[in-house]
Amino acid sequence: MFVYADNAATTKMSKTAIDAMLPYLDTWYGNASSLYEFGQKSAEALAAARETVAGCLGAEAREITFTSGGSESDNQAILSAAAIGARKGKKHIISTAFEHHAVLHTLKKLEKYGYDITLLDVHENGIVTPEQVRGAIREDTCLVTILFANNEIGTVQPVAEIGAVCREKGVIFHTDAVQAAGHIAIDVKAQNIDMLSISAHKFHGPKGVGALYARRGIPLVNVIEGGAQERGRRAGTENVGGIVAMAAALSEACANLEKNAAYVSALRDKLIAGLKTIPHAALNGDETKRLPGNVNFCFEGIEGESLLLLLDEAGICASSGSACTSGSLDPSHVLLAIGRPHEVAHGSLRLSLCEENTSEQVDYMLREIPRVVEYLRSMSPVWKDLTSGKKQFML
Repeated sequence: MFVYADNAATTKMSKTAIDAMLPYLDTWYGNASSLYEFGQKSAEALAAARETVAGCLGAEAREITFTSGGSESDNQAILSAAAIGARKGKKHIISTAFEHHAVLHTLKKLEKYGYDITLLDVHENGIVTPEQVRGAIREDTCLVTILFANNEIGTVQPVAEIGAVCREKGVIFHTDAVQAAGHIAIDVKAQNIDMLSISAHKFHGPKGVGALYARRGIPLVNVIEGGAQERGRRAGTENVGGIVAMAAALSEACANLEKNAAYVSALRDKLIAGLKTIPHAALNGDETKRLPGNVNFCFEGIEGESLLLLLDEAGICASSGSACTSGSLDPSHVLLAIGRPHEVAHGSLRLSLCEENTSEQVDYMLREIPRVVEYLRSMSPVWKDLTSGKKQFML
């Protein structure tokens, strides 16, 4: 059996998205900036897609800027807020220790330019509280950037409450919603969000296209210079086919959100319950305040890389964390942030499901994963030390 359980890394494009995209690859392929009618067909499609994406997020069309994906959107949002702050003499930014590296690396870059960065500690359950944010805001705070849902452990943050604190204090609030969009409800106005990043390939759209929502009145700093596209906010000929496909995918995902979330959550809960029966295993993150399809476990006494390779032999596609850092030998910064020891964090497994997964596939994973864990432990000197009493179990 083949099981694709790495939807947090990327999703399969939906037929709806593909069908929407194709006409702008081989029929209406004109440049949207051209004045002639053939090009204006692309411009019309671009405008319609902007309306669709805005509608799905509770925003206005003019508040949406199309980008190449979540990382670019995160960069532009953070650099823009930082520039606004600098003009007011405010150079303090608040974030968390378990953000995506698109956020963390941008903040590290800003430190070199004199910005003071506060990374909030994350509770063991993977949730940041509004009280933490309130306590960290200073007179010189210009931005709070906290992800909507964690890309590794799937925990969903109290975004509306955090946004309310920021709104009360007059601080811009940005959230990386790359994992959340299309899977849980988003309303930027109701949830007090000033800036928000999404990426199409996380909700059955194409890779290489995303969007940034910036509340009306927030000026954006250009990350890419060159032309006047995107109302001067982002240079470069627009990827019309990709943008149209993203809008179609997001619209479809939002239309079916409640149905899909209920179905996928049931699969998730079944998988979590089964994996909990493995000795010395632990679920990472809050059990209920998490994305519908996210399951993240640590198994003591094994290495995550070996687990992934053997699961691949069994036809199961999974990950040990973010696909952006899968080449690193270091343990997940997310798991370290929630307090997992290095030795335990190395034995992590992320399974991320979608509406195309089945109960039969979950049954298959619940047969194969315990088998592979047992096999790896049988060869592990660390497991031998743990079971003999030379070392103490941590889980």
